Amino acid sequence: MSTSILTERQRDELHKAILEYLNASGFTESFQTLRNETRNQDFNPAALKPKSAGLLEKKWTSVIRLQKKIMDLESKMSAMQEELSSAPVRKVTSSVDWIPRPPELFTLSGHRNPITKVAFHPVFPIIASASEDSTIRISDYESGQYERTLKGHTKAVQDIAFDPKGNFLVSCSNDLQIKVWDLQQDYKCVKTMPGHDHSVSSVAYMPSGDTIVSASRDKTIKLWDSTTGYSRKTLAGHSEWVRFIQPSEDGRLLVSCSSDQTARIWDVATGETKLELRGHDNVVECAAFAPIVSYPFIRELIGIDPKVSAKEQPSPGQYVATGSRDKTIKLWDSTGQCIKSLIGHDNWVRGLVFHPSGKFLLSASDDKTIKIWDLKSARCMKTLEAHQHFVTCIAFNTTSPVVATGSVDQVCGWHLFDLGLL
Repeated sequence: MSTSILTERQRDELHKAILEYLNASGFTESFQTLRNETRNQDFNPAALKPKSAGLLEKKWTSVIRLQKKIMDLESKMSAMQEELSSAPVRKVTSSVDWIPRPPELFTLSGHRNPITKVAFHPVFPIIASASEDSTIRISDYESGQYERTLKGHTKAVQDIAFDPKGNFLVSCSNDLQIKVWDLQQDYKCVKTMPGHDHSVSSVAYMPSGDTIVSASRDKTIKLWDSTTGYSRKTLAGHSEWVRFIQPSEDGRLLVSCSSDQTARIWDVATGETKLELRGHDNVVECAAFAPIVSYPFIRELIGIDPKVSAKEQPSPGQYVATGSRDKTIKLWDSTGQCIKSLIGHDNWVRGLVFHPSGKFLLSASDDKTIKIWDLKSARCMKTLEAHQHFVTCIAFNTTSPVVATGSVDQVCGWHLFDLGLL
């Protein structure tokens, strides 16, 4: 005799369900026999609760439905596996070959005014976009799905940045305020930091995460304690609007650029200007420290012997790229000398970002394009028609092969890297 997998209670419920079915179907003899054999002589079908009536038939039909669903899912899975097995296999290539390719993977609209900045979360597949409509939108860049809108600023949001661990998002605005949003508290605004006397145009976390740096139209740069929200230090030196600020990889230096047509390298410890970079003929809109991995390519460009440079101990902040309204990009060395001008854009250069491999520099411009520059030759290797209007910003995700751009056309577009194009 086989052992039942049902409990005593389950067996009793099954017997009663069968008895109810036999009685309702008119199988009187079978009903009487089963009632006697299961010792349910006192079972009265008429006394059953309404929810128990027809229970056996309900269970049977639900099983049939589940079986159909399972068969449908198995069929879909089989089709997907067949499609996957027949898909072309990409040749495995190194990250050196990853560059954006059209068309865009996703296009996300929703802002009511031009987008000013896009930023990738350092860990999760999250992208934030800031806009002149005074809001920040959070989206999933893997699916392209919008998730939420952060409201709190009263004027255009000019810049946003995640902290190194991805726990906080900092934003700055024309409303003269800097705000910190806590991702672990459902993006609640946990700090508002007033202090600048004019529009706050740029904001970033220092690599340590304990300090926030900001730049403003009031011509100053401020360092803030990210825990207390208090201003630690104010750096003054630019004679006009400070457009952009970025720390070096080790946090010892800052690069800023301004409407005074210069960029400056600052020593964070002393608050003093180390270098003033002069050479642009118009407002300097953006700047970026070259990562150490790009040094060999830049040194090859300027003719430094690789054997000599290999003996040197590289330190962050030795090379800087700047982009200007004069339509050019300039590369600078640690002495403040312009080592190369990259000419090719037909309008203002609005954003710069180095490729994680160090081999390329990507630029975004009001000529509606993204350009990819080979640092070894200073040549434009590829131009992408990115938007229908000015491209205002560009962000490079270092954990996934994705580039994001924002535009005056109020569209935030994602571009998936193609592999082995060059």
